[in-house]
Amino acid sequence: MKLFVFGALLFTAITFVSAGPNDWPQFRGTKAGGVATGFTTPTIWNVEADSNVRWKTRIPGLAHSSPIVWGDRVYVQTAQGRDDADLKVGLYGKIASVDEKDEQRWRLLALDKTTGAIVWDTLALERLPRVKRHTKATHCNSTPATDGERIVALFGSEGLFCFDTDGKLLWQQDLGPMDSGYYKVKSAQWGFAGSPVIHDGQVIIQCDVQKDSFVAAYDLKDGKELWRTPREDVPTWSTPAIHQDSKRTQIILNGWHHSGGYDFATGKELWKLSGGGDIPVPTPVFGHGYVYLTSAHGRSRPMRALRLDATGDITPDTVGSTNATIVWSHARKGNYMQTPIVVGDNLYGCSDLGILTCFDARTGKIYYQERLEKGRTGFTASPVSANGNLYLTSENGGVFVVPATRKFSISSVNQLGETCLASPAISEGTLFFRTRHHLIAIGDE
Repeated sequence: MKLFVFGALLFTAITFVSAGPNDWPQFRGTKAGGVATGFTTPTIWNVEADSNVRWKTRIPGLAHSSPIVWGDRVYVQTAQGRDDADLKVGLYGKIASVDEKDEQRWRLLALDKTTGAIVWDTLALERLPRVKRHTKATHCNSTPATDGERIVALFGSEGLFCFDTDGKLLWQQDLGPMDSGYYKVKSAQWGFAGSPVIHDGQVIIQCDVQKDSFVAAYDLKDGKELWRTPREDVPTWSTPAIHQDSKRTQIILNGWHHSGGYDFATGKELWKLSGGGDIPVPTPVFGHGYVYLTSAHGRSRPMRALRLDATGDITPDTVGSTNATIVWSHARKGNYMQTPIVVGDNLYGCSDLGILTCFDARTGKIYYQERLEKGRTGFTASPVSANGNLYLTSENGGVFVVPATRKFSISSVNQLGETCLASPAISEGTLFFRTRHHLIAIGDE
């Protein structure tokens, strides 16, 4: 049964120490992998008819921030103005910013995972935004992250904020204006979108902007900056990825002039890769001993698999070339907006046109390349997977359920009833979709 929930409930904090299999602690879950296991997840639902809809809670404001899950709580952030903000979805190439003069209220909310009731709603900051947003973007694009004891929210130019599980603000860091936009037309401000990640008591953020870009680490306890490494790249909208093995722990970043790995403890550069699409958005993902990097726009849109023991400058002669570190590469098969996903032996990537490509994750062999939907529907949200299926969400709110096999088929298409540009979360067989006005929990009744 669907519940429309607007009130707040009392809440006693529970302390957690490490992410469990049912937690979804950051953008696209643990290590941005996007795969949930262990529970049957619905493939058919009907929001209008309340079929397989556990609850639907209205969330104020406008945001593409994805929900995260820890224990019995769902966390989501938003930016709320005085009026209902305009949002233009679809496939178009205009670089314009929104000229709005409305103060925004940046908020972090906690919801009960079972009922959708708002447990608390904390106002972090209220003021005029420091930078403008794109007509398809919001003033709250980044996804929060949690370790079960603290929640960190990156509100772009408004700063990095840390809360406890009761919603109390513990600390904040003013990072200065995060001026992200088209590097060729610097007056076109598009809004910041990289999300924080938490690892071993540290918060890692990637801030590739028009001027003074950097990657940095902050102490999760008090917000103290532990190190900051300057970067020279165009603005990116990617989230860092952390990889740890017996030899080293590295932070891997996507970029155009500078994708690469950095030492987790010191921020020292370990390896560097130049070239690709000139508007990098997708987050690096891992599988089969490789890291997969993709970017698009401009001349190139590569999809590449790299060994994780890289050192030095590994840039090949051409974007499609391989070398000792780059195991396989396709110069024109990558993604613009969406983070790819590894399910079993397959790697899947979906373009903003809704073209889904299935690769052999080990060799790069392409098994299929098929369009999900005809017409001018855009795809921005990154795919997730559960129960051997892929869930791919269009900007119009259509969710395509595709079996995660090497033969293309569509099992079902389910409508959310609103536009959706945020990547969903999954926990214990429930899908959590952040739509234009709501957070919707989809689960078998």
